[in-house]
Amino acid sequence: MRQYFDAKRQYRHAILFFRMGDFYEMFYEDALVASRALDLTLTSRSKDASGTAVPMCGVPFHAADGYITRLVKKGYRVAICEQIENPKTAKGVVKRDVVRVVSPGTLTDAAYLDAKEPAFLMAIVATSREFGVALVDVSTGEFDVAEYAGAEGLAALRAEIAVLRPREIVVATGYDAAAALPEITQNATAITEIDGWHFELETARQTLLDQLRVQSLEGFGLERRPAAVCAAGALVRHLRDTQKAELAHVRSVRLRQLADGLLIDPTTLKHLEIVQAADGGRAGSLLDEIDRTVTPMGCRLLRTWLLRPLTALEPIRDRLDAVEELAVRTTDRGKARETLKSVQDLERLIARIALSTAGPRDLMALSRSLAAVPRLALLLQECQAPLLRSLRGELDPLQDLRDWIDQAIADEPPALARDGGFVRDGFDPEVDDLRRISRSGKQVIAEMEEGERARTGIKSLKVGFSRTFGYFIEVSRSNLHAVPAHFIRKQTVAGGERYITPELKEYEEKVLGADERIVARELEVFEALRQRVAAESPRVLDTARAVAGIDVLAALAETATACNYTKPHVHDGDELSALDVRHPVVERLAGGTFVPNDIALNSTTHQLVILTGPNMGGKSTYLRQVALLCVLAQTGSFVPAREAKIGLIDRLYARVGASDNIARGQSTFMVEMQETANILSGATSKSLVVLDEIGRGTATFDGLSIAWAVAEHMATDARSRPKTLFATHYHELTDLADALGGVVNFHVAAREYKDDIIFLHKILPGRSDRSYGIQVARLAGLPPSVISRARDILNSLEQDELSRGGKPALSGAPPAAQQQLGLFQSPSPVDEKLKERIREIDINRTTPLDALRLLEELKREVDGSS
Repeated sequence: MRQYFDAKRQYRHAILFFRMGDFYEMFYEDALVASRALDLTLTSRSKDASGTAVPMCGVPFHAADGYITRLVKKGYRVAICEQIENPKTAKGVVKRDVVRVVSPGTLTDAAYLDAKEPAFLMAIVATSREFGVALVDVSTGEFDVAEYAGAEGLAALRAEIAVLRPREIVVATGYDAAAALPEITQNATAITEIDGWHFELETARQTLLDQLRVQSLEGFGLERRPAAVCAAGALVRHLRDTQKAELAHVRSVRLRQLADGLLIDPTTLKHLEIVQAADGGRAGSLLDEIDRTVTPMGCRLLRTWLLRPLTALEPIRDRLDAVEELAVRTTDRGKARETLKSVQDLERLIARIALSTAGPRDLMALSRSLAAVPRLALLLQECQAPLLRSLRGELDPLQDLRDWIDQAIADEPPALARDGGFVRDGFDPEVDDLRRISRSGKQVIAEMEEGERARTGIKSLKVGFSRTFGYFIEVSRSNLHAVPAHFIRKQTVAGGERYITPELKEYEEKVLGADERIVARELEVFEALRQRVAAESPRVLDTARAVAGIDVLAALAETATACNYTKPHVHDGDELSALDVRHPVVERLAGGTFVPNDIALNSTTHQLVILTGPNMGGKSTYLRQVALLCVLAQTGSFVPAREAKIGLIDRLYARVGASDNIARGQSTFMVEMQETANILSGATSKSLVVLDEIGRGTATFDGLSIAWAVAEHMATDARSRPKTLFATHYHELTDLADALGGVVNFHVAAREYKDDIIFLHKILPGRSDRSYGIQVARLAGLPPSVISRARDILNSLEQDELSRGGKPALSGAPPAAQQQLGLFQSPSPVDEKLKERIREIDINRTTPLDALRLLEELKREVDGSS
């Protein structure tokens, strides 16, 4: 128990799995928590010094992984305290020590991780001027750092947390990260506090230098990034302290900068359903639609590409050229994809090996996966695209590593090293000698059984084995009279008696001693091989990432040919034009009936498109497909269009569809306004903005005013003027095209036939003449009586609109009903009279009492004219 208390003091915030023979046991508060979380039986052991029974529960050591995973998924941290010496040779109490701490951000169990998504652990440090951030996927070795300064940087950090969804965030003790960054709480991210000195610059810098095995951070662009260095060094130190490993697979770090990729905020990702559909699942998203990768690494890489498309012209064109060549080379592409199917998750395999959590089966899987690399390189030998040639050059067959594994590990090894029997015959002389002893001893015991049967005449005599008594001779009750005198009775059982002989015990010691030594020696062989392979982690990871890149490019080529996508012309101008654009997801769901449309945007004649038309006509789909066109093109993918010219955009904003945030107490309209404010403050002249029904969440005139002001700002703001698609039901906004240059009107075509409406889903120039709301309501299933009443009210409102009267004279209409006024309707005589009275007021000579009297007179005049 002293050992237990010593370990628990070091890991106060973790549940301590304390190894006791064949069990991991938990005591005190840990036992109470774990028994509830895992539905374990709570018991107790002998009383402590105060005379109180010690709460206890436990799990078998061979099944511990499943229990640990369940605890971590519930947000707990688990410290694994192992016996670090052999109980049979230990003098006194067996030595124990914590060998690993498992938390949401460090769990590498394949059964827990989603093979298609990364699992990030993040560290954040706040300095007086900026945030330093480090991000590592322990399961793959991916390691990124960044710095965020000012209001724009803080918004970018919040977006990164919402998009990347780290499983755990490490901060200095006392720093309230959840208060500073509400996204942490919103995404239910686990917070881990560590001592603040880990984040000190010199300490963190030295830790990072040691980990990367360099003398300067200049090569990684970090020498003048102190906040990023503080976060990265602290994160590495935390991982070393908790994983008790060298982290051999973390040997490089990448500096993330805002300008490196197309910025897509979490709201836009959600509205465009780029990696997740509206229900939060993968099915129905753009990623799910275009993903034809065949390796886990490729799937994760494609997700990364879509979340952060490129903004540099040459890398985009390199990807497009590679996709084009693979699309043309149908046979080679098919063979390459078939070869890739035999490659397992190289990144996560080498990570488990580096973290000492791999078993013999993982080593064999690594070797068999690497065996596909030479075949893949040969299939790409004739490719001319620069990116394909570069990736092919990064494919390292790692023949030396494969030879080590194949020579040492048997063909069908067990999953766990402790199960033994995995070292190949002929690899290790000591294992071979011990196996010969064990096999010969067992053969002798089998021969002994036959000999005793012959000597005693007891045909049912048999030699057995139990963990408690070792080898024994068992004789049935009916044959006890024939037992010879030299048999020594050892145990009575239900069917007879068990005996031993001096000769049997001699061979037992020989066999059992050899078996134990075999297991111990195999573990030594395995550990030596594991370390040797782990040392080659950088080579394996370089190859894994090259394989992933080839997989993604081949998958994009497969999608392009299967879905009739075309290669876009990406350029650094401002023209965004395409013919016959389709929505990649809706097109498939439409089953061949999807209506394609053109798009033309630029900074001069078509800078802002006002799009009107009926609900269900396809406005929202059109907005989304134009945005996705740009995402795909700058990702390096072919696009669903007949022809496309895509001018590079730096930021993409989409506000399509209504949503609220009940958890934060925010209404639909509040969320809409916050998202719109974010767009107005962040958009530049190279951005693309798609807005749908801005202002509809409030009163008609308020909404119209806001929509008008937002559209006007987009069209006239000297700082930005982004390319914009603005869908609206406020037909008054179409007047902007008459007043402002670069604003044009388009509408979704629809036709009436008798009482029906036919949606043509075609985008045409000009204004829409009406909204067809009542027809859509009828299609939605509103009762005929409601539809009929709506027609009567609409007719009355239209008549009032023509007469430009005040309140509509509607029999039975609700008192609050008002006519929909045009934005530039002429003022009434009453309006002019009030304006004149107000102009005559001398504010400097008006007393408060005079002001109240004047306000009362004006109110009477307004009431009298109503």
